[in-house]
Amino acid sequence: MADTTSPLETTESTENLTDEGQRCKGRKANAPMSLSSPPSQTGKGAFVREMFAEIAPRYDAANRVMTAGLDEGWRRRAIALLAPPRGGSVIDLCCGTGDLSFHLVRKDPTLHVTGVDFCEPMLAGARTRAQREARGRGVTFIEGDVMALAFPDASFDGATMGFSLRNVVDIDATLREIRRVLRPGSRFVNLDVSKAPNLLFKRLFDLYFYHLVPLLGGLIGGSRAAYTYLPHSLTNHPNARDLQTRFERAGFANCGYKPLMGGAIAIHYGTVAERL
Repeated sequence: MADTTSPLETTESTENLTDEGQRCKGRKANAPMSLSSPPSQTGKGAFVREMFAEIAPRYDAANRVMTAGLDEGWRRRAIALLAPPRGGSVIDLCCGTGDLSFHLVRKDPTLHVTGVDFCEPMLAGARTRAQREARGRGVTFIEGDVMALAFPDASFDGATMGFSLRNVVDIDATLREIRRVLRPGSRFVNLDVSKAPNLLFKRLFDLYFYHLVPLLGGLIGGSRAAYTYLPHSLTNHPNARDLQTRFERAGFANCGYKPLMGGAIAIHYGTVAERL
């Protein structure tokens, strides 16, 4: 998602705009949905899209409460690693309600930011926020598929994704597509939850992530079922070192990651090599 993504937020794309998934576009925010069992691989895209449609109205407030506002600092650190050129074009993938997009233009008002997400209710929230947060600066939100981006090769000077990569079904294909639309010398920065290497810290984080988050998600986010699914999306996600390897396999150079919160959060990055 969706900054489809969320801190509470692997091989087909969850972003495929299938006919089944289009139901999200016309769904009422308070319409109930069944999240009682995990989605199949073939149905994951529509499942995740509908889930984000349901929680979109309270998504921002839930994130702030569940992370005690720490997620804002994590985004600022991710943007500092991106370091796009002034006046450059940045694509914010699985942008959700636009958290990273707005952080980007606040840090550098000369940037042209395109936010892409597959769930229209999330994008509606982003456009509403833009009226008060973008203040005429260059932020555009469009519906799209992160595995089939509607842009030519080498279109952007940087790319971001926040708390969403673990929700795509084909991580490798997604990374290759992101690299395709980036210009030589530009960087992709991915912020997401990760698997803390310290056993004690992992146990404490798991207690919070798998038990407290669903409870808070029900109270604040409006769907305990959705906030039960989102933490479990980490279960089959690569650990930080393995995800760095996936970046390298997709063709990124100078890859690495910065662990935060004892490794429970990680910022991964990779650069498109300059042409010789």
